[in-house]
Amino acid sequence: MRLAQRYSEVVAWFRDNMPAAESELHFRSAYELITAVILSAQCTDKRVNMVTPALFSKYPDIHNLALAEAEEVLPIIKSVSYPNSKAVHLCGMARKVVSDFGGEIPDSIDSLMTLPGVGRKTANVVASIIYNKPVIAVDTHVFRVSHRIGLSKGRTPQAVELDLEKHIPVELRAVAHHWLILHGRYVCKSQKPQCKDCGLRNCCLYFSKNSSPDRESIIVSGRTEP
Repeated sequence: MRLAQRYSEVVAWFRDNMPAAESELHFRSAYELITAVILSAQCTDKRVNMVTPALFSKYPDIHNLALAEAEEVLPIIKSVSYPNSKAVHLCGMARKVVSDFGGEIPDSIDSLMTLPGVGRKTANVVASIIYNKPVIAVDTHVFRVSHRIGLSKGRTPQAVELDLEKHIPVELRAVAHHWLILHGRYVCKSQKPQCKDCGLRNCCLYFSKNSSPDRESIIVSGRTEP
C-alpha cells in the first residue's frame, strides 16, 4: 500500500468512527490547559484530573499561581509523576507568563516553548486546542501509533510531527492528534495492542507484518515491535 493511500484510509476511518475526539484533560481556560498538560508529562490524564480541581481552587488564575512558591504547590500535586520538578515548572511558567506576556498564555509555538516545563509537545497541544493552530502534538502514543500503522519512519517526535503534518489536511490536524493519542491509549497499546479489535487492520503496516496464523499470539501479547 502506498503512503498516500494509507493516510487516506486512516483519516477516513477516524472521521467515520471518532469524529468528535478531544482531550481527556479537564480544563476551562488556556491557563488550566497548559497547567494540566505540564502535569500530564509521563502521567495519566486520569491522575491529572484528580489533582487539578484542588490546584485550580487554590490558584484560580495565572496571577495567583505566579505568586505561589513551589513548596506550596507540591503538596497538592504530590501524587503525579515528578511532582518536585513540576511544582517548580508550574510556578516558573506562571511568573513568566505574567512578566513577559501580560498574563495571557502566548499563542505561538516559539513563545510557548520559552516557558518553564513547556516542550514542543506541550506547546503544540496548547496551540492546537486553544488557538486552533494546524499543528500535531507528538507524545509517546502518537509516536508509537504512527510507526506501527506506517504513517512515519521518523526517529524523533519532531520528525514524526513533520510527516503527519505533511500528509494530514490542515483542517484535520487538531483532531488528528486526538485520534492517534486515543487510539494508542485504548487500542494500539504499548504492551498489548488490540489488533483483533482494531478497525485499521486493513491499512496497518504492523498488522500486515505480524498477522500470520503462527504469530497470532505474538500480535495479541504485543511482544513484537516494528
